[in-house]
Formats: sequence, structure tokens, C-alpha cells
Amino acid sequence: MSGENPNPEPHRRRPRYAGKYPRRFEEKYKELAPEKYPDTVAKVISSGKTPAGAHLPIMVREILDVLAPRPGAIMVDCTLGYGGHAREILPLLQPDGRLLGLDVDPVEQPRTEARLRALGFGPETLRIRRSNFAGLPAALAAESLAGADGILADLGVSSMQIDTPARGFSVKHPGPLDMRMNPSRGQTAAALLARLPAEALADLLRENSDEPRATPLAERLAGRTFGLTTDFAAAIRAALPDISDDERDRTVRRVFQALRIAVNEEFTALDTLLRHLPECLNPGGRVAILTFHSGEDRRVKKSFQAAMREGRYSRIADEVIRASPEECRANPRATSAKLRWAER
Repeated sequence: MSGENPNPEPHRRRPRYAGKYPRRFEEKYKELAPEKYPDTVAKVISSGKTPAGAHLPIMVREILDVLAPRPGAIMVDCTLGYGGHAREILPLLQPDGRLLGLDVDPVEQPRTEARLRALGFGPETLRIRRSNFAGLPAALAAESLAGADGILADLGVSSMQIDTPARGFSVKHPGPLDMRMNPSRGQTAAALLARLPAEALADLLRENSDEPRATPLAERLAGRTFGLTTDFAAAIRAALPDISDDERDRTVRRVFQALRIAVNEEFTALDTLLRHLPECLNPGGRVAILTFHSGEDRRVKKSFQAAMREGRYSRIADEVIRASPEECRANPRATSAKLRWAER
């Protein structure tokens, strides 16, 4: 017919409505795009929570008091993470000061570097190396530095890692049971769990998280294969039917923590760092270490005390420093933090 369009447009299906509650982690949290939703980020922080995909630095004021960064000083952030502590330290080193940042995570490190570079901190001010903190002596040597005036090690896992399901740290969202800080190296948590006998797993749970129910948990979990974090969390809960839901949730977190420490050999790396720390400091320089559970804190405390007796440190903290009640209310992840320092 003369009125018909000889080239009609092909029919396009109407976009399917995704629903009010998106299922995928990447779609669920607006704060994953902070530049697009700054009001949402501010609202999350004001409610005492950490925005998804971000990390709030812990005990910043206390760390600055301990390390006293000053113009021209050489500082090291052994656990760069999201860059929150580095961002506060860097301006205090100007002019002529430098910060060396170390991080083993190949996923988050480039993002953190891009954020800090965008704030105007160029290579002459900020150097970043892909390294575990056990590699501190080699990193200093590679930068032609004899030592540092201040060293920070924040031993907590970054919120970006915990909150991102694909990394395998989350107890809330399904993801592969991985837990590797560097996803290209070592064995996953699933592989470790599948090969461990019950006795070895029980020892691991006691050593890495002070788990009081290590033996019955190990008997139910050792040698099994779990594909997803949520499957593993459900198995932990099912292994302890006679305790409260709150205590069961705390147990899940402790077990995840113990496996994460084992997968990443965190205690081995920490022992190596502690052994070399005094010689990595310039005379009068200080180290500050943030820990988040008793196993870490015991190692730091005993190492500092031993090095003090040997004359490798001139002073160490008399008491552990904790986050203020105000900070703990604003950021619950600060509640378990302990800060210790030592001076060469």
C-alpha cells in the first residue's frame, strides 16, 4: 500500500524492570559511585556505617600524634589500603618530605594510587610499591632510603575487600571462597579447607582467632569443599545449633578471620616485619601498628618488649591506645582496634 513504510524499524523489547531491590552487589549500593551519589555517602557515614567499597581510616588523630609527620620527613605506610591514613600524612610532609606506600593487593592498589595522584601527590612526594609489608627492607633499599622517620602498619583488612563479594571475604554476600589479598598467588580458602585434617583446622582456629569451639567446628568442616562464602557461613552455623544467633554470627566472623590469616600467611609476614622494624627506622624514628585481634596484638607487644630489652628501641608504649567512644560510634570497625608504638 502507498502509505506503508518500506523500511519499518525492527521491534524492540521494552527494557525489563529490574525491581526495587537489585540483587547484584554492584547494583545494590549507590555509594560504590561516590562522585555520583555524594549525599548517599554522607548519609551512610553519618549513620555510623562504612560506605560499600570504601574504607574509613581508623584512629587517624592518634596515629598522627604518635608519628608526628613533619616537613621533609620520610614516612612509610606499610598497608596503603584505601589511602585514608596516607591522605592525612602526605600534606604534613611538605615541603620536601616523602611517603612510601606498600600494598600487596593488585586490585585495589591502582585505584588508591589514582585517588592520591588526583589530589596532587606526584612521584616526587608519593612512591608506591606492590609489596607485602614483610618486604619493607627491600622496598626501602629499592628507593635508596637508609631508613624512615615514621612507619605505619594498619593490620586490618580494608572494607573494600570485606565488602566486595568477588574477593571471597564477605559473610553476607555470596562469592567464591577465596580470601587471597593477591588473587594471583597462593591457595584459596576453599582449597586450604578441603585439604586440612580436623586436628590441624582446630589448631588454626585457636591460634588465629581464639575460637573457643575450635574442636567441634573442625570436626564438622575439615576436608569439605565449599564453593561459596555463604555456603561456608551456613555450614558454620549448622555446626553449632545450641547457641544464640548472635554468638553464632560472632563465630562465623572468627572462623572467616582465622582462614583469611592462614591463606595470606599474615602472622608469618607480621613476624618478619617486627623482626626488621628497628633497623628500618632512622634514629629517633617511630613505628605505629594498628591491630584488630589478640593474636596480632600479642605478637606486637612481645616483639616491642623484647627489642626494648635488647636496646633496639629506646621507648615503647606503656599502654595500648584505643579508639575514642565517639569514633567507635561513628565507625564500629574501630571498636576492636589497638594501637602500639615504639621508638628507635
